[in-house]
Amino acid sequence: ARVKPPPEQEMTQASVLFEVQDGYALVTLNRPDKLNSFNPEMHQRLRDALAPAKSREDIRAVLLTGAGRAFCAGQDLSDRVMTPGGPPPDLGQTIGTQYNPLVRTLRTLEKPVVCAVNGVAAGAGANVALACDIVIAARSASFLQAFAKIGLMPDSGGTYFLPRLVGTARAMGLALL
Repeated sequence: ARVKPPPEQEMTQASVLFEVQDGYALVTLNRPDKLNSFNPEMHQRLRDALAPAKSREDIRAVLLTGAGRAFCAGQDLSDRVMTPGGPPPDLGQTIGTQYNPLVRTLRTLEKPVVCAVNGVAAGAGANVALACDIVIAARSASFLQAFAKIGLMPDSGGTYFLPRLVGTARAMGLALL
């Protein structure tokens, strides 16, 4: 039976969609025009969408996916307002206040979290997918650790999950090249 989403997610333009069907919560990243890249609002809505899975008995699993042609392109860097001569954006704060709690939530949820990856999963988007219990990838899926291209080290659990899933040598190649 289809369950009405929480009121804060009823808008058709919501950045995260939530519905319960057949015993699982379907959580969809919904910023297809931005390849489902994260901004602060999307982080909050995703945390809100995952919260019912902890306590609701009618939710036995979570399926996380992305709308459109991508799963998630990572952090939306275009949402950072930079003024000439001003300080650079503090991406470390974003990691500490948004990505780390998200990854902890995914890893400590006492129900299986399945990630269905369609299209690109890049940067933090790839690492959020890897933090899930199971990752199912479409033939169109690709995983990219784009951090070296912007002078950063992998975040969102990437330095932990990636070597455990693909081996140290492959993880180093993906992260550094």
